[in-house]
Amino acid sequence: MTGQVYLIPTVLQDDQQAFDALPLYILQAIKSCDIFFAENIKTTRRYFKKWWKEMVIDDYQWYAIHKLEDQLRKEFKDHLLAGKNIGIISEAGCPGIADPGAHLVEIAQQIGATVHPMVGPNSIILALMASGMNGQQFQFSGYLPIDSHERKKALQALEADSKKRNCTQIFIETPYRNMQLVEDMLSTCHPDTRLCIAVDITSAKESIQTCKLSQWKSKFNQLKLHKRPAIFLIQAG
Repeated sequence: MTGQVYLIPTVLQDDQQAFDALPLYILQAIKSCDIFFAENIKTTRRYFKKWWKEMVIDDYQWYAIHKLEDQLRKEFKDHLLAGKNIGIISEAGCPGIADPGAHLVEIAQQIGATVHPMVGPNSIILALMASGMNGQQFQFSGYLPIDSHERKKALQALEADSKKRNCTQIFIETPYRNMQLVEDMLSTCHPDTRLCIAVDITSAKESIQTCKLSQWKSKFNQLKLHKRPAIFLIQAG
């Protein structure tokens, strides 16, 4: 019998409040697995120990999925075909969403394995819920270009598409470039375009605020986004 795949969510922030937001049935999923494929093995092991202090880490096989070499894909498939249950864990939030685990789930689907997605925090959805923007039609674009000129062109295209389709555009940035991204939005996009900045979601320091870009411009110097996990949403007026 083919093994099953459990998509095990993890915290968005490393604090107790973020951990308390997780559903209790995650523990049963962990106990149902024989093997774990994790984006970061070290942090995943520490996370599991919070759920299950008596867990013997060495009783399980562990694979890092950040590179997804052909050999890793083959081992994943072979373990499933051998009847092993596998847990997939992202570094933050839900596996398979803006996460390399999606490639492993694709393999599981191709061989007809049962895949169990589990409820957990997802910064894209949580930020959209709290933004007050269009939740009926939205688009997630991941990371924008690093080069400032190319990033501004991408922002203009996203804003134009938002206006044309009345949709919310969602994207992220490496935390140490958050302020540069906001600067580019302020200098490129229309002042009436709304921007939601959501940082440290689910933690005690959580902040989710939506304003027009003209309003963000007036308080830019008070923004403290450097190295804080953030997600950005815009909707053109």
